[in-house]
Amino acid sequence: MNVYTTDKIRNVALLGHAGSGKTSLVEAIAYLAGMTSRMGTVANGNTLSDYEKEEVKRGISLKTTVIPVEWDGVKVNLLDTPGSPDFIGETEEAVSVADAAVIVVSGKAGIEPGTKRAWEFCEKKNLPRMIFVTEMDDDHASFREVVQALQELYGKHIAPFHLPIRENEQFVGYVNVIQQKAKRWNDKGTVDKFDVPDYSRENLEICREALLEAVAETSEEFMERYFGGDTFSDDEIRAALRVGVHDGSVVPVLMGSNTLARGMFTLMADIIKYFPSPDQCKCAGINTTNNEVYNADYDFAKPKSAYVFKTIADPFIGKYSLIKVMSGVLKPDDVLFNYHRETEEKLGKLYTICGNKTEEVKELHAGDIGALAKLTVTQTTDTLSMKKTPVTFIRAAISKPYVYRRYTAKQKGDEDKISQALAKMMMEDPTLKTVNDGENGQTLIYGISGTHLESVQSVLQEKYKVEIELSRPRTGFKETIRKKADTEYKYKKQSGGHGQYGHVKVIIEPSGDMDTPYVFEQTVVGGAVPKNYYPAVEKGVIESVKAGPLASYPVTGVKVTLYDGSYHPVDSSELAFKVATEQAFKKGFMEAAPVLLEPIATIDVVVPDEFTGDVMGDLNKRRARVLGMNPEKKGYTDIQAEIPYLELFEYDQKLYSMTKGSGVFTYEFARYEQAPDDVAKKEIEANKQEA
Repeated sequence: MNVYTTDKIRNVALLGHAGSGKTSLVEAIAYLAGMTSRMGTVANGNTLSDYEKEEVKRGISLKTTVIPVEWDGVKVNLLDTPGSPDFIGETEEAVSVADAAVIVVSGKAGIEPGTKRAWEFCEKKNLPRMIFVTEMDDDHASFREVVQALQELYGKHIAPFHLPIRENEQFVGYVNVIQQKAKRWNDKGTVDKFDVPDYSRENLEICREALLEAVAETSEEFMERYFGGDTFSDDEIRAALRVGVHDGSVVPVLMGSNTLARGMFTLMADIIKYFPSPDQCKCAGINTTNNEVYNADYDFAKPKSAYVFKTIADPFIGKYSLIKVMSGVLKPDDVLFNYHRETEEKLGKLYTICGNKTEEVKELHAGDIGALAKLTVTQTTDTLSMKKTPVTFIRAAISKPYVYRRYTAKQKGDEDKISQALAKMMMEDPTLKTVNDGENGQTLIYGISGTHLESVQSVLQEKYKVEIELSRPRTGFKETIRKKADTEYKYKKQSGGHGQYGHVKVIIEPSGDMDTPYVFEQTVVGGAVPKNYYPAVEKGVIESVKAGPLASYPVTGVKVTLYDGSYHPVDSSELAFKVATEQAFKKGFMEAAPVLLEPIATIDVVVPDEFTGDVMGDLNKRRARVLGMNPEKKGYTDIQAEIPYLELFEYDQKLYSMTKGSGVFTYEFARYEQAPDDVAKKEIEANKQEA
């Protein structure tokens, strides 16, 4: 691939709902650019973007893929992102380095939750955007309905550039709204101009009016002229659109057919014409030597710096760090400093990456996207820069995983292989993490959703040849007491020679400190229990609180006082007093009104207003206490509640189903409180059966 200067680069994220046509759009563009000899399809599993076996199996994108397209002397780095919210981290990585976005909408399905989510991504990052309506060759597609729905949601921002022309149920051409001219595709792949059909004139007037309104919004002068009945020339319209698209006040709407490869020439022309090159964008970091703002601004003349937005750690193609060059010009064998890891990295060769294929390049200019192989310590969201000018750029905000499952190896002995494979997968996917829950004797895997975790399970089996079982995690209950008990236990054992003898009298009572497992005191007088056995008694307490006698959950908030006992000058030992304490604890605990405590979370559920009633009803079924409801962004409500952790299992799936994929939730631990009798009884019985 050729080397491109900053002004000849466009970095464009393709966003939209799952199944809206992002991957097939890339396929059509790549075909027309001469990158492939025939178009692949998602159904056949032979597209440039979706090359993973799991993507082919599911028929959706699971990862962001970079497809650099050379088009009319410009390099357009297309970032094909997953549309499913289950893989939102991949989309967040792509958006962090995009300078603009194309939101892909199905002409059949219309506006979907993923469409709105894509718009919100652009709003947060202030990304210039276009909307491309696909499937216009389908009889059930309606460009007019999509435009109207967009206008209802986003008002005067929406500016339709084209109108489809259909003849004899075939998608044959389009009307250019700016030029007010019709064009028909011919057998050569080019277009023939012809008069706008009469049946298209009404829609043309509607779209033309919407376009002019959007243009008028770009300046006060244009607004005055528009309301004064003045007309705008085509050149004035295009100049205003460039300004409006750059600042996000104008959002062009284009359309086409991916399967027929129609509409891509106009889309790519408008991407190059209206979207900014990196040198027209701003980017700033922090110079860590003086903590001052470092305005990199994709300036090729400034010291070299790059941001790592994604990592590929594939057992077949190796490890690649995907970067965006923030300033300077990177060259092979450059040595850059990683401020976050406090080490230097030698770059070696430079690559562009297209799907799962790499191509060596001589250099990468500021603003370009490329790949570096086998960096030793560098991870996703790290910054590389010159040691004399150490810089760090703001790390991308990646969604926190809240859904978790217990996982175990299907085959004994595979634990190390699974651990190594998951380490590589977590390097690739920041929304994936594992936790060793020692208190409850389980290993947990966290992800964005149950679907996300199932895909991880499948990838482990397919790519790494190891299998895990996912199951419901053991909820982290705790045990405590409500009353005081005075108890004793004498451990006496004789088996020839020295025996075992330990005798303790203890008081077990609530400590009042629910954050501490136990408090140990001794008030022994007269040497009934020698001082050298006090540590053994406390060890017995330590062992006892690890798994309580009620349901084998950790104990908290208990005070144990050793006040008396007896010993044998020959047979007594530390082990004997430890065992005596454990038995006394078990007996006393059960006499002191033991109760089960369950963890409670504070949860925020953000849903469209239309689903508020359903979500509230479901939360009530899950024993949640609603604390309040606040208006969120337009048309959304934030429901705040407290909910037992036990009831969070599979909540992601239920919320997705209730809100058609548009609801999101976050939670954090609040406190422990006494579990209801029916819940406690069920847990205690389940533990007995398991034991």
